[in-house]
Amino acid sequence: MRYIEPTRVKVLMMMFFTTGIIGTLIGLSAITPPNLKIMITFMGLINIGLGAFFTFIFLTQIKSDPDKRKKKKKSKSDK
Repeated sequence: MRYIEPTRVKVLMMMFFTTGIIGTLIGLSAITPPNLKIMITFMGLINIGLGAFFTFIFLTQIKSDPDKRKKKKKSKSDK
């Protein structure tokens, strides 16, 4: 998997965790109709799982070094 900027991963983590927690709370509350309780709760748990996945990516990714082939070489006259 390619490198993703840490700020972008943090935004994705927060987005999935908050929607997952809110979805789980709404699914387990008395507000929802009985036939949708399981579905909303299940979708909330999927979002929490995606948040955990992006947390894993954030904690384990290593910043890649720039490609040396694209680096401009210094000429002898620049030294």
